[in-house]
Amino acid sequence: MKKYTLVLVVLFNFISNAQIDKVEPPFWWSDMNLSEVQVMFYGKNIAQNEVSVSNGLTIKSILKTENPNYLFVTVDTKNVAAQEFVFTFKNGKKSFTQNYAVKERRENSKYRNSYDSSDVIYLIMPDRFANGNPNNDNSKSTKEIANRSLPGGRHGGDIEGLIKNLDYIKELGATAVWPTPLCEDNDENYSYHGYGQSDVYKIDPRYGTNEEYVRLSSELHQRGMKNIMDYVTNHWGWKHWMYNDLPTYNWIHQFPGYSQSNYRMTTQFDKNASKIDSKQCMDGWFVPSMPDLNQSNPLVLNYLIQNAIWWIEYADLDGFRVDTYSYNDKEGISKWTKAITDEYPHFNIVGEVWMHDQAQMSYWQKDSKIGAIQSYNSNLPSVMDFTLHDAIGNVFNEDRQSWDRGMIQVYDNFANDFLYPNPNNLLVFAENHDTGRFNEIYKSDFKKYQMAMTLIATVRGIPQLYYGSEIGMKGDKGKGDADIRRDFPGGWNGDANNAFTKQGRTAEQQKFFEFSSKLFTWRKSKEVIHSGKTTHYVPDNNVYVYFRYNEKETVMVIINNNSEKQTLKTNRFKESIQKMISGQEVLSGTTFDLNNTIEIEGKSALILELK
Repeated sequence: MKKYTLVLVVLFNFISNAQIDKVEPPFWWSDMNLSEVQVMFYGKNIAQNEVSVSNGLTIKSILKTENPNYLFVTVDTKNVAAQEFVFTFKNGKKSFTQNYAVKERRENSKYRNSYDSSDVIYLIMPDRFANGNPNNDNSKSTKEIANRSLPGGRHGGDIEGLIKNLDYIKELGATAVWPTPLCEDNDENYSYHGYGQSDVYKIDPRYGTNEEYVRLSSELHQRGMKNIMDYVTNHWGWKHWMYNDLPTYNWIHQFPGYSQSNYRMTTQFDKNASKIDSKQCMDGWFVPSMPDLNQSNPLVLNYLIQNAIWWIEYADLDGFRVDTYSYNDKEGISKWTKAITDEYPHFNIVGEVWMHDQAQMSYWQKDSKIGAIQSYNSNLPSVMDFTLHDAIGNVFNEDRQSWDRGMIQVYDNFANDFLYPNPNNLLVFAENHDTGRFNEIYKSDFKKYQMAMTLIATVRGIPQLYYGSEIGMKGDKGKGDADIRRDFPGGWNGDANNAFTKQGRTAEQQKFFEFSSKLFTWRKSKEVIHSGKTTHYVPDNNVYVYFRYNEKETVMVIINNNSEKQTLKTNRFKESIQKMISGQEVLSGTTFDLNNTIEIEGKSALILELK
């Protein structure tokens, strides 16, 4: 009889606890600026229950929506010590419980440092970088299986592969790592890129576990490096667990049903724009498989804020890159960004604002005077310098200078820095996971690579490298995204070429890597490059000269985009050279006399430390 009683008790407990399928956020922390936490409980008809909580934790509000499977319970954790709480759900005589933890916060977590202009960011497509654990290539809980023969398939790269090759990244001179999204993406196809997330509290099992992601941060910090999360606020994937059972009808944008974005981000601030065009940009879906989130819905906005803060605290993150920033509801995304930076005052966030006009781009940086014209402040610390990227993508094929071609394009880019409230916090890059590969565009021309990397490494802002560029990797955007996201050679057992080691690299790969490593390692200790002022000179004969300087040091950079050797008269630059008489080139060690002229070979660059 006792045996049967035990079975009944176990069965009753199973049935009662099965009413809760999801609790988000799964836990919180004490001593947080965001102390009123809106805990979302999800389960069959959960809203039919009355809710209470133990240990004196105050319930501020209980919100029910048109979907009875959701219950939003706001609790006040202010001045609450770290401990376990118990939520009790009661419907008549039936009741069940759910444990909830408030945990101890890391010491000085609020004032954590973030990435800045002293860093070099290494951008990685994790699925294509290195397969550190072949046992997780497939998962019972996800649909798409690994198939390396498919360009757009999952190839098996993972967090363990990142960790195993952190020393390689450090040797390159990079100080921060930006992997594209690692949260679960359960699409049947093309799930490798991670931008169609199906669970934003869970690392994709084919990449690893939440615990392994925490270990990635720890391994980076042990090396003095930083972990940047690629965060997506604009959309989720259509396989997200909420999509087929939305908390509210307006959790996502519906027209009703589907409508694609027109991608015209200018409608966000164009005073002449029609309302329908503005709505189509902001509320339209990015693609049919990515439901567009409604940040003007307070429940959605709060969910995204709490999720972002949860990841920062849980995984000990050092910064965010935010995908498709300017497609969000602009008031909602401003509140989201401010909530993060209020919690972490030094936390850097760079937004993808893919525009081709600097006034329009500057609109989105925090405290922008352009945005202020419309009484708007995005609160976004950093934006990506796409106009510089645009110039880099063609300028090195322009051997001769004209009024608007050649290096004058680069000069003009920096001439417009007055538009930005903080130009030193812009992300500068030659390529990323969405653009054509630099070495494809320039047909693996090493000299042009040297000029571009010299530029990226020495101008104002935060340099970002795209994995594989440092070994000459190519990829044709015209052949599809998969071609610009090729597997890193040596990341898989059996690869004929292992570019992670000097011994395994080809001569060509080593040439690219050695130059890149020398350049970016030199940059690590150069405060004059990190935060110094800039004086630049109008390009002459396609030669661009600029100086980075502070009270202690002056660096002269010369980029000769002319195919022929050029002789520069130094008297033109006297206001910057002043009383210094020589310059030592940082990579070759060659000393140059500054008293008369400097000769520079065609299609080359010099970085001179002046003395």
